[in-house]
Amino acid sequence: MNPKRILVVGAGHVGLYAALRLSKKLSSREAEVVVVDPQPHMTYQPFLPEASAGNISPRHAVVPLRRELRKCTVVAGTVTRIDHERKTAVVQPISGPAREIPYDHVVVAPGSVSRTLPIPGLHENGIGFKTIGEAIFLRNHVLDRLDVAAATTDPEVRSRALTFTFVGGGYAGIEALAEMEDMARDALRYYPELKPEEMRWVLVEATQRVLPEVDRDMGAYTVQQLLKRNMDIRLDTRLESCVDGVVKLSDGDSFPSDTIVWTAGVKPSPMLDATDFPRDERRRVTCRPTLQIVDGDRVIEGAWSAGDCAAVPDLTKEPGNFCSPSAQHAVRQAARMADNIANVVRGREPVDYKHKHVGSVASLGLHKGVAQVYGVKMTGWPAWFMHRTYHMSRIPSFNRKVRVVVDWSLAFFLKREVVALGQLHDPREEFSEASAPPVGAARV
Repeated sequence: MNPKRILVVGAGHVGLYAALRLSKKLSSREAEVVVVDPQPHMTYQPFLPEASAGNISPRHAVVPLRRELRKCTVVAGTVTRIDHERKTAVVQPISGPAREIPYDHVVVAPGSVSRTLPIPGLHENGIGFKTIGEAIFLRNHVLDRLDVAAATTDPEVRSRALTFTFVGGGYAGIEALAEMEDMARDALRYYPELKPEEMRWVLVEATQRVLPEVDRDMGAYTVQQLLKRNMDIRLDTRLESCVDGVVKLSDGDSFPSDTIVWTAGVKPSPMLDATDFPRDERRRVTCRPTLQIVDGDRVIEGAWSAGDCAAVPDLTKEPGNFCSPSAQHAVRQAARMADNIANVVRGREPVDYKHKHVGSVASLGLHKGVAQVYGVKMTGWPAWFMHRTYHMSRIPSFNRKVRVVVDWSLAFFLKREVVALGQLHDPREEFSEASAPPVGAARV
């Protein structure tokens, strides 16, 4: 029997976990697993706020693909086209000409990207918070603004530098806001020129609540805790413009801000536009509970999807409901999908995915948190401890678990690192200036 080729498009939560499980459940005689992703690692996104705040090393928030997927073939590149009728994908490697990869089964898991709106100035001034690069950039940027504020004698420049605006009150926005404020407040001990009350942290949320994944009382508690830290919380308010860094809100207020972080939701990866798979009104791939892609009632043989880019029916709720785009569902869907692909390869029937959402945990900074798990609500230190314990248990590989725990343990005895490494973002600038020919010099 010739081994089946299983092509995994994307190495996020779904792609990595699915490929890892497939490589363990199917022998090399049964299947070959090929994983295509432009990045050499999987980013464990729940750790982005901690990596950005310096609680853990950024390298420990990512999982190297080649180390974890040793039984798989990893291709560093981007899938530019999937023609399922021919069961072929076109892959553009990092360098060199494009290549075609035929397959028997395809796992469509490119994930999601930031959902932006046509707000004037957002493209030029906004900072995303979905990748490890963006997390590192935000950390360096915030610390750099503290340096700017400490060095200037202009009160307008100082006020602008110390105004930090976050748009979006979901988990990503709340955790990023809380962790960065915690880090900046910690850093001020080294800035005698600055006072904590000079910093302005603004949260802009278009709805009337934050953390929609938990009950309203938990969202209200979160707002109360942020207000106690003198943060400016704007609910039922929209960002209307940020041209030249001047934030204009729907409530009529406006103010200059050097830092504008956009965390207002996600949308399916635009890579799906280059496929011939059916999509729903939110541009997600339509799936059965078995995680097979369907066109109406017709199952598309050999095509599978899960995670943020897939519309998977939630069997624990009323018909018409779909699983939320969370890491909790993505990891479990990946395991169910891998088992179903193995079943089909071996001539068995796939099984429906069914998982009742356990709950949610969120960090509000060091030793502060909020949690709602199995209906049990916790706040403060217990919630923060549960947040860390849960995510430490979920990050792939023993190697990464140990490194994260070591980072946390060292933080109990050593002070947080609060130095900006801004040159990381343009490392050739100094050399380019040094090696540039003198003005007016003749070129040979």
